[in-house]
Amino acid sequence: MSKTQTSSLLTDQVAFDRIAYFALRSELLFDAVADVMPVAQAMPGSSVKFTIFNDLAEKTSTLTEDTDVTPVAMGDSQVEVTLAEYGNAVNTTAKLRGTSFLDVDAAAANLVGYNAGISIDSVIRDVLSGGTHVVYGSGGASQPSSRATVGSDDKIKANDVRKVVAALRKANAVSFNGMYMGYIHPDVSFDLRSETGVASWRDPHVYSDPANIYNGEIGAFEGVRFIETPRAKIFEDASDGSGSSTGSSATVDVYCTHIAGRQALAKAHSIVDGNGAFPRVVRGPVVDVLSRFQPVGWYWLGGYARFREASLRRIESASTIGAN
Repeated sequence: MSKTQTSSLLTDQVAFDRIAYFALRSELLFDAVADVMPVAQAMPGSSVKFTIFNDLAEKTSTLTEDTDVTPVAMGDSQVEVTLAEYGNAVNTTAKLRGTSFLDVDAAAANLVGYNAGISIDSVIRDVLSGGTHVVYGSGGASQPSSRATVGSDDKIKANDVRKVVAALRKANAVSFNGMYMGYIHPDVSFDLRSETGVASWRDPHVYSDPANIYNGEIGAFEGVRFIETPRAKIFEDASDGSGSSTGSSATVDVYCTHIAGRQALAKAHSIVDGNGAFPRVVRGPVVDVLSRFQPVGWYWLGGYARFREASLRRIESASTIGAN
């Protein structure tokens, strides 16, 4: 007996999974560096100023018994964090909510919440990337002198990490429980961990307290606890490749490896109108006549600034597996 090929019938029905999936997402990590925040803020304002007192110069000469000392002037400096508004929103319609087989409201809240985190994470990353202390990957035949001269072979080396750690320690930068915090792109992590020899990457430190491990952490090396994240800053096509020993003329993407100690970054936010340390989800007002449009978004009034440049360093390098 012949059988009907039912897969070709017009009455076939397609079943849909009502669980909504979202784009692949990276961890939100950079806010962990912002450990300086207002403690005794005097009043609301458009910016917050932090004051740093300078140490007195060493006085190593002896005193004279019958002569009074001459007082010296104290000095200070200030770091200002300017508050700015950030936000985004979506607006669902009655028709969308009434005809969709997915939970549109739940999806909107998910998208808005993640957008808030990833947006502010990018703001923080760009502040970190503007620091004044930078060294360049030494993997090439010649040492780059600027971002524009980073060649395709100027990948990160273990000695670049040691150089930055030495600079942090020389500047008396305070660590996070004995380790500086490093953010490294997976493309750059590949180069660092591929280096061979006794002075290269070694087995990561084994932690006795799992609570000390950050999301994305790949290990501790030369005094830096490295967190691997694809959100580490990339300056796309920042170099023309002229610094490469291979003579390449193609554009080169320059990757930032951020290494920081305590008080590298300051954070401030408005303390009124329900604003807090992090963005909040806001349900917008329904103002149309038929109540069809229901907006939902996020809002934050705050800002970040580099607090101690001496506690913040970065290594700019190319990658052997990068797109450019």
